[in-house]
Amino acid sequence: MHRVIPFVDLKTQYQGIKDEVMAAVGHVLETGQFVLGEEVSKFEQEFASYVDAKHAIALNTGTSGLHLALLAAGVGPGDEVITVPFTFVATAAAIRYTGAIPVFVDINLDSYTMDPAQVEKAITPKTKAICPVHLYGQAADLDPILDIARKHGLKVIEDACQGHGTEYKGRRVGAIGDVGAFSFYPGKNLGAYGEGGMAVTNDDAAAKTIRMLRDWGAEKKYYHSLKGFNYRMDGVQGAILRVKLRYLQQWTDARRAHAESYGRLLADVKSIVLPQEMPYSRHVYHVYAVRTQDRAAFMDMLQKEGVQTGIHYPIPVHLQEAHADLGYKRGDFPLSEQAADEVVSLPMFPEMTFTQIEGVAAAVRQESRVLSQQ
Repeated sequence: MHRVIPFVDLKTQYQGIKDEVMAAVGHVLETGQFVLGEEVSKFEQEFASYVDAKHAIALNTGTSGLHLALLAAGVGPGDEVITVPFTFVATAAAIRYTGAIPVFVDINLDSYTMDPAQVEKAITPKTKAICPVHLYGQAADLDPILDIARKHGLKVIEDACQGHGTEYKGRRVGAIGDVGAFSFYPGKNLGAYGEGGMAVTNDDAAAKTIRMLRDWGAEKKYYHSLKGFNYRMDGVQGAILRVKLRYLQQWTDARRAHAESYGRLLADVKSIVLPQEMPYSRHVYHVYAVRTQDRAAFMDMLQKEGVQTGIHYPIPVHLQEAHADLGYKRGDFPLSEQAADEVVSLPMFPEMTFTQIEGVAAAVRQESRVLSQQ
């Protein structure tokens, strides 16, 4: 029996920072600041500094960050927001929460992010915003998207839920557009021990609106000027994320080193397409996704070799049953559909050993040899 190489290993990471985490959690329990409070406020300041944003507003999920970013941008019923179908469903769901309609454009297959060349022709008089997704930790090509947005008077909302530390032309993503949203779901590069999210912006008015909307639309307790939500971050998650933020650069460097090792060990394997780091992007490899034409066989053989894999994501949003009412069909976004049919995510987490990376690479090479003989 092969020793299993896990897809992700949150337990090993926890063991390395356990004492700091327990002290931080204990502090919250002692102070009784269980919702928002001092630890969340300090985390907001530290995260804002990390992404070079003027404001960071801590929330309960990344989806909430997208939702409130869109509302702060003035998106509402009947509006249209341009985004991509090759993303986690939350991107489209947040648009629909506002009453707006997601309008999809296809991706670039090299980057798996929005193809800027397709954006302008998707604009109508109802378009209010563009929502590029920094998928897998790779930056979307923002400059041409921002140019189009300025030309047409549109807002740019960055879905940076997988983009912690991702850089676009030397700047960390999130606050390059009007507002950005991050997720701290446990498996993310910066993950909570539960749920968590953040909206970041350099716009004072947007920050004020989001801060009110996350807490029932109140600027002062029990005085509600906006129809708001209960989207607050809890104190324990704020404290844990403060600890983990101190390690994020180190963990990012480890992910990038692992990706370099994968690239070197798998460079000559003809049956897979390796991920590319685009020249404008500093990729943080939230997911290390390869493509292969016979995905089921590829995953099955790796499983037999003890290598866990994932699929991010098997069905593009325009073909999801929940969003069938948007009226799209197979063939509308061929590159998103091809990616969804072919992508496989290999194990990727900072604590991976080189032995584990070699084990994954050996299993992939073995699989490639077997398939080539069939």
